[in-house]
Amino acid sequence: MELKKWLDAYLAYATEERGVSRATAQFYAGDLNELIRFLENRRIISPTEMKAPHLAAYVGELRTNGKASATVARRVASIRSFCKYLTVHRAVDVDPSLQLAAPKADKKTPKAMKVEELDKLLGLPDVGREDGLRDKAMLELLYATGLRVTELAALDVDHVRLDMGFLLCLGSGGRERMVPVGSAALGWVKRYAEEARPAMQRPDKPDNALFLNHLGTRMTRQGFWKILRKYAARIGLNATPHTIRHSFASHLLENGADFRAVQEMLGQTGPLAANRYLSSPKPRLTEEYERNHPRAGAKPRS
Repeated sequence: MELKKWLDAYLAYATEERGVSRATAQFYAGDLNELIRFLENRRIISPTEMKAPHLAAYVGELRTNGKASATVARRVASIRSFCKYLTVHRAVDVDPSLQLAAPKADKKTPKAMKVEELDKLLGLPDVGREDGLRDKAMLELLYATGLRVTELAALDVDHVRLDMGFLLCLGSGGRERMVPVGSAALGWVKRYAEEARPAMQRPDKPDNALFLNHLGTRMTRQGFWKILRKYAARIGLNATPHTIRHSFASHLLENGADFRAVQEMLGQTGPLAANRYLSSPKPRLTEEYERNHPRAGAKPRS
C-alpha cells in the first residue's frame, strides 16, 4: 500500500481511536502530505522505501528553507507519530524516525499589545453590518477571555451564559473550564446573537455554533485569522490570536491580578472537574477579573 493510503488510514485512526481534535488532525495531514510530496519527488512511494536518511534529508531541507524551529519540531513530531503507526501496523520492519533529531523550539515570549492598540483594533468593525457586528463580538470576546482561537471557534450558542457573566470553554483534551466575561464583551455578544446571527443562519444548514461564517456554518480558526489580519493591517499592527491572548494575561497581571487565577482563566492549570463550574464560576476568578481587566466594566457602545 502506498504512503498516501497509509496516511489516510493513520488520520482516521488518530481522530476515531486516539480522539485528536479536527484541528490537530489537519496539522498532521498538512505536515505529512508535505513529507510525502518530498518523498514522491525522489520516487519513494511506499513505507518500505522510506528510510532514516530520507527523513533526515527532509528535515534538513526545512531548515535550509528557513522554517522556524517550532515548525520543524512540530513536523518531526508528526513524522514520529506516523512512523510509529506504520511500525505497529507492520508496514515497516524498523521505525525510520527513531534517530530523527528535532531542533529545540525557540522560546520567544510574545509581545503584549498596548491597551490603546487593542482599543483601536476593537473599534474597527462596522457594527452596522451583520458581519461587522459578528467580528466586533468575536474580537471583544477574545480579548475579554484570553481564549485560544480554536476555543473561540468551538463555542456554541449555549456556552455563553449572558445572564451570569461567564462562558463554558471546551479546551485541549476535552477539559471544560468556566471563564468570566466582562460586560462590554457580553453586551456585544448579546447584540450579535439577537441582531446578526439569525440573519446569518441558513435553514438548510442548521448549526449551533455561536459564530457563523458567510455560509451559515461554524466560523473556522482559519476564517478568524483572516478577519483579524484584515483589521490589524488597517492600523499597521501585527496582531495574532495568540498576541491577544497574551495581552489578556499581561494586562491582568500588570493591574495586579493573581498569577494562579490568570493561569486558571487561560486553562493552564491542568484538568478541572466540570461539575465545579456548572452553577457559577469561582468567585475568586470573577473578582480578579472584574478588578483587573481593562474592559471588564466597560459598557458596549454603538
